[in-house]
Amino acid sequence: MFKTKRIVVALGGNALGNTLHEQMEAVKTTASALVDLIAEGHQVVIVHGNGPQVGMINNAMTALTHEDPTQSATPFSVCGAMSQAYIGYDLQNAIREELADRGILYKPVCTIVTQVVVDKNDPAFQNPTKPIGKFLSKEDADAVAEKYGYIMKEDAGRGYRRVVASPKPQEIVEMDVISALVDSGRVVICCGGGGIPVFREGHKLTGASAVIDKDFASCLLAKELDADVLMILTAVEKVAINFRKENEEWLTDLSVERAKALCEEGHFAPGSMLPKVSAAIDFASSKPGREALITLLEKAKAGVRGETGTCIHD
Repeated sequence: MFKTKRIVVALGGNALGNTLHEQMEAVKTTASALVDLIAEGHQVVIVHGNGPQVGMINNAMTALTHEDPTQSATPFSVCGAMSQAYIGYDLQNAIREELADRGILYKPVCTIVTQVVVDKNDPAFQNPTKPIGKFLSKEDADAVAEKYGYIMKEDAGRGYRRVVASPKPQEIVEMDVISALVDSGRVVICCGGGGIPVFREGHKLTGASAVIDKDFASCLLAKELDADVLMILTAVEKVAINFRKENEEWLTDLSVERAKALCEEGHFAPGSMLPKVSAAIDFASSKPGREALITLLEKAKAGVRGETGTCIHD
């Protein structure tokens, strides 16, 4: 028997493109896949990445300081907030248009600029690894580090880039608002780019120079919303072991225990599939009946129907 579900969808980078023009085109395809789910009666909550977009904004803000010496450096948390609004603007309009084209009216779509609390003592702050911004020469990188106090690291022989920490999300600040909107039937876009990382100091929230992994943020959101499914949309239809090797094996159905074992055996790359599988394990093991699905954007509807993708369950 068909059952409608509450689904938190984590959109991969391929859902948004890398430039302003690419994003305007990409969100049309993304909206179509998301509305496929909504049209079947599912309740959909959307989280997106923001890598290229926040990098573009950060570069623009840095360029401004070169043009106008009176301008101070823009905190990276502010760049993250800008990216949430910019992406949400394009994405919510594309979804709204797609809904209307299919005759689904009176289905409000909104974006919530979302802050996510991180721990100042998270070990990630001791070893920042997440590169942001453009590549610089050693000389320019040293000058930037001295001027702004940034940590600069060499990146695969291509130059030097600023690196920031990637701490684990602890709390979604706007959770009450998000829950109320979802419960009232709205299509909600939130926790963009993993959320704006903030430290909580009493009643005060202070932006942190960090990047929260969107898949871990999506997992936390899905648990808080008591979702049925965490759907992580990426560049492959299924998770594979021995990826791109002669003995490559695509996986369809994984228990939590089997997925944990594969992670421990080192089958998934830390910068790509590992955080997705780790987030999927976390959600699927958090409560009986919850499951996570990893698949392609274009296969979202088929994945929910059990026709494709990698399903991870307890």
